[in-house]
Amino acid sequence: MPSIEANNGKTARVAGLLYLIVVLTGMFSLAYVPSQLMLSGEAAGVVTSFMRNETLYRFGIMASVLCYTAFLLLPLALYRLLSDYSKVAGAMMVGFAVVSVPLSFFNVLHQFEILSLLHASDYMQPFSPAQVNALIMSVLHKYRGGLLFSKVFWGLWLAPFGYLVYKSGILPKLLGVLLMLGCIGYLVDFFGYLLYTNYGATVAASYAGLPAAVGEIGICLWLLIMGAKNAAPSTLAQ
Repeated sequence: MPSIEANNGKTARVAGLLYLIVVLTGMFSLAYVPSQLMLSGEAAGVVTSFMRNETLYRFGIMASVLCYTAFLLLPLALYRLLSDYSKVAGAMMVGFAVVSVPLSFFNVLHQFEILSLLHASDYMQPFSPAQVNALIMSVLHKYRGGLLFSKVFWGLWLAPFGYLVYKSGILPKLLGVLLMLGCIGYLVDFFGYLLYTNYGATVAASYAGLPAAVGEIGICLWLLIMGAKNAAPSTLAQ
């Protein structure tokens, strides 16, 4: 029969592989693709930017679908690895993460809507090009608002996840601390953008996401390369 340590290592690497998919597809769809597009300013310029980079935009949508699918499976693998150290924290981790998935997929529909409007067919003929462009800008704002709302749950799941990493002893405690700080960073971003018009230009906006980025990339690589060791029985949940 395989040892607990061997099982931990296998489960950790499965979780690490899923996390790697989330990280790579997330960086592509949420960071790289937007960096190549004009997302604000004159509507005609924004629409032209999307049309010139349509293939990249389509790949971004595909990456989003892969990202959110992997993110649905990731907390289940982590639950198997870490739930023995706190069933309550494990359930919270899975719950917060899973709730974000349908919200994220629903938001992808806005991206498809933008594609549809870029190639407006006969049913859009009553509208002028300026009106179509304005409609595309409206959908784009809805998409960005949806991303902002999703950040609440992308942050909340990191708190119980980080706690489990810290408590378990089978993964570096520093990564657990960074994940919990990442939760705070996501929430700071959410409330900052919600309550302060020029939040994006502040120092807080530049650094709030840093703990989550370092913690999530770090835990991803650790799970994938190092796996997870066996912990002392005293760390297990009673």
